[in-house]
Amino acid sequence: MAKDVTFDQPEAQDLLHLRKPTKTDGASVWNLVAACPPLDQNSMYMNVVQCDHFAETCILAERGEQVLGWISGHIPPDAPDTIFVWQVAVHADARGLGLGKRMLRALLQRPACANVTKLETTITRSNEASWGLFRSFARDRGAPLSDAPHYERDAHLNGEHATEHLVTIDLPRKRLRLVA
Repeated sequence: MAKDVTFDQPEAQDLLHLRKPTKTDGASVWNLVAACPPLDQNSMYMNVVQCDHFAETCILAERGEQVLGWISGHIPPDAPDTIFVWQVAVHADARGLGLGKRMLRALLQRPACANVTKLETTITRSNEASWGLFRSFARDRGAPLSDAPHYERDAHLNGEHATEHLVTIDLPRKRLRLVA
């Protein structure tokens, strides 16, 4: 069973702790997302529900009492081999330290993701940070990344939001070692 992960960042000299969220983290997550444009800020209630109902597929990074990172995700009911990453938020104080990729790796090690072979997310063309994160993550894993328009500005979003491109990363299957 995957445990919470703690690691030390040499540059920051501060201990970061990765863990499953609890419903009491919802307000802190909401504040973090608000501090991370261009992310869409949803309701605080939604973040509380994510922390409570989807804790197995979400991850929180903190230093002391400060929330520095957040990934919300879920496994779609009709795609048990897929984790859909909804949002990745990294506080300005923790950017450039590889925290986004570390959270993704830790999330994929959870028992809830044992059957996951595909990671999906949606990204607007203008969100360079997210494109950089997911391209780098795929490259590090030797995994192909594809994208296509998915939630379109006019067809799905009433002209109120830029088109979201569905990004798919086919994760390499874990290699089994045979023991004689």
